[in-house]
Amino acid sequence: MQTSLYNQNWEKVGEVTLAEDVFGAKTNQDLVYQVVTSQMSNRRQNIAHTKTRSETRGGGKKPWRQKGTGRARHGSIRSPIWRGGGVTFGPSRDKIFKKKINEKMARKATAVVLSEKLRSDSLLVVDNITLKDNKTKEMAEIVKNMTKAVKKIKPNDSILLITTTPDEGIRRSSMNLPRVNIAEARNINALDLLSFKYAVILKDAVAVIAQNLKR
Repeated sequence: MQTSLYNQNWEKVGEVTLAEDVFGAKTNQDLVYQVVTSQMSNRRQNIAHTKTRSETRGGGKKPWRQKGTGRARHGSIRSPIWRGGGVTFGPSRDKIFKKKINEKMARKATAVVLSEKLRSDSLLVVDNITLKDNKTKEMAEIVKNMTKAVKKIKPNDSILLITTTPDEGIRRSSMNLPRVNIAEARNINALDLLSFKYAVILKDAVAVIAQNLKR
């Protein structure tokens, strides 16, 4: 299958061949849902934590004797019913949210998302991006030209730029652009692709993506 190939000025310079089994996969919403929810769970940071009575400070001494005071019996001032005591059934950082997903399912879901973006004209292929000074204004100009050339893209739309190898110049020039992010072709996944409205792939990265998703 073929799709348009652009230069960094967003002028059409030809066409590029895409692997049918990667960029032409059938829609499978159930698979994408399973994979994306698993990836979100695996990225979740478990920071909510309350102390139990064994973790709170103090309470080693019995507050008063068991009998003869007329008051209720207590063994520790760090009991959950005391002010400053432990918390019963509170959130704990020991809880595990990770979910296992098969690698084959993850690759297939990535292919499905790529195919859906291609069908909805949300996937663009550019032959190369060359920056002279690795400045933010250079990358901003490229994004601005893209919104002008591709009428469907609006200035506030988010863009994921997929490169072949880590490019320090492209990374540095896009760090201060709030709606632009960089990803390596070998690391792309369904969650990252769905987090951005448009995916822009360098021509050399197309073959890397096809090779990784066919494994």
